[in-house]
Amino acid sequence: MTGEGAAVLAMYRGAPAAVRAHVRVRWATCPFPKVAAAVPEGGRVLEVGCGYGLFSLYLARGGRHVTGVDIDGAKVAEAQRAGAGRCRFAVAGTGEVPEGPWDAVVIVDVLYLLDAAGQESLVRACAAALAPGGVLVVKEMAGTPRWKARWNRAQETLSVRVLGITAGRRLTFVPPGVVSGWLAAAGLSVRAERLDRGYPHPHHLLVATGAGRG
Repeated sequence: MTGEGAAVLAMYRGAPAAVRAHVRVRWATCPFPKVAAAVPEGGRVLEVGCGYGLFSLYLARGGRHVTGVDIDGAKVAEAQRAGAGRCRFAVAGTGEVPEGPWDAVVIVDVLYLLDAAGQESLVRACAAALAPGGVLVVKEMAGTPRWKARWNRAQETLSVRVLGITAGRRLTFVPPGVVSGWLAAAGLSVRAERLDRGYPHPHHLLVATGAGRG
């Protein structure tokens, strides 16, 4: 574990055991440093679906001004306690995007909890909230390699439908190419990257950049 990772996890020292276990597993199984590398080092950053605030707090350590929103009030409360003012956290309804402009908007493993129409609507809303030249970073799961996709679906089914760890009613894994098309249709230039090397999950990154300031 990197020094920064350990430092962020240490912020949850006073959290309930279940929360501490969740953020530790989340850190170990998601390539957060590589996702963070796609986020501008300064400016106003919004994380949609921040959960317990793990990634928001990691981003904030780099000097960014980060706001995290989530539909789960209990998770937002834990994020606020862990962050101790380092980030701003708030509850937001499904598909709700706080008014920008934002220099970057980040969505990490959230879209699959919405149906395809809801995903497209959220992506377009995030794109519309970007400042000129802003970046929309989307980290989701791809459908390949298939064995990783099957493992991910089984794990998420357990988390969402059985244990209720993550709020959601359905699992809809839209192919990255389709999401890329939505981003392009919103006027953004898109770069795609696989991040699954060394992980049992098919992590995939889309980095979409808007037109610069005139």
